Amino acid sequence: MTDLDQFRADTRAWLEENCPQSMRTPRLNFDDAYWGGRRPDIAHPDQKLWCERMAGRGWTVPQWPKEYGGGGLGKDEAKVLRQEMARINARSPLESFGISMLGPALLKFGSEEQKKEHLPRIARGEIRWCQGYSEPNAGSDLASLQTRAEDRGDHYLINGQKVWTSYADKADWIFCLVRTDNSGSKHEGISFVLFDMDQPGVTVKPIKLISGSSPFCETFFDDAKALKKNLIGEEGKGWTIAKYLLTHEREMISAFGTAPKQSLGETALETVGADASGRLANGVLRRDIAQYQLDALAFGHTMARVGDEAKAGQGLGPASSIFKYYGTELNKRRNELNLAVRGEGALGWDGEVYDGGRLSRDWLRSKGNSIEGGTSEVQLNIIAKRVLGLPDA
Repeated sequence: MTDLDQFRADTRAWLEENCPQSMRTPRLNFDDAYWGGRRPDIAHPDQKLWCERMAGRGWTVPQWPKEYGGGGLGKDEAKVLRQEMARINARSPLESFGISMLGPALLKFGSEEQKKEHLPRIARGEIRWCQGYSEPNAGSDLASLQTRAEDRGDHYLINGQKVWTSYADKADWIFCLVRTDNSGSKHEGISFVLFDMDQPGVTVKPIKLISGSSPFCETFFDDAKALKKNLIGEEGKGWTIAKYLLTHEREMISAFGTAPKQSLGETALETVGADASGRLANGVLRRDIAQYQLDALAFGHTMARVGDEAKAGQGLGPASSIFKYYGTELNKRRNELNLAVRGEGALGWDGEVYDGGRLSRDWLRSKGNSIEGGTSEVQLNIIAKRVLGLPDA
């Protein structure tokens, strides 16, 4: 037995013993996941238990170094862990913007003191993070941001507004872009700071979406305090960090395009029925589902390949824009097919028979994927310039 075979056997045995049965089911939506934090929303008591058990092994962030709360696994071991979790349909123990976005930026740009202070708490799910990037007049043109940070010796005073701040009303801390200098170009003078949301001077107002949910917020700062020890990198050099973090955010959003546990074909057979040969009775729907499944399979394998290359030190670069664009388009296609498959049963907005309108609400919510993390138009421009090398119009 090779070392990797032994690791697989040990991992399989540990997961079988420690993963609760309730955590071996697909999550229903973002709110059905465990996000951790000081005041966690717990849909099932086993969520916290599962997170604590996995965090104890460093497996909430299996490839982070052990000294920062990670598992210290190599890429092959991490792949085995993913495979063994998928084998028993184990849920991710912890969803976290700290893991998917801030963590990689801290690992690359943070000081040793900052890594030791923040990364273990992220890995254990003790702090829930939100992202302070977009502003009312600085969305796709993010570098035009105007939230100010005034130097007060050992800290900054933050004044301004952010918008589309996902789950700001539930977050404990924020990683935030602020302007510390106005003298140079708009990309200069931007700094990347971390600070506590639970303080005077921070006001959060949820934004209700067309889907009926309110995951996004307006966030206002009125002399909010950010300690200088939580300035990441150099003052005024935050744009480099911001761009690096965005590649990881876009990779995270692109994952929306991967296939769910139950295929659309299986669902369609249950609702539409089969013809005499056992195929889906509706030929047009059968064609569209088959094309989607092929595209989703190819996309998943491409993401895995590029992910392995990135972990090997080759970086992600503009591939994050390709993934973000294509993944969000796939997600919209899947939601549209879900409506087609369910027919009249997908049109209800409320009530148990319509599952609270989940399908129609998910379809409406998927439209926002084309905006968040950088609009599809921006991603296409990046692909045209940085991948294809096309000239400006």
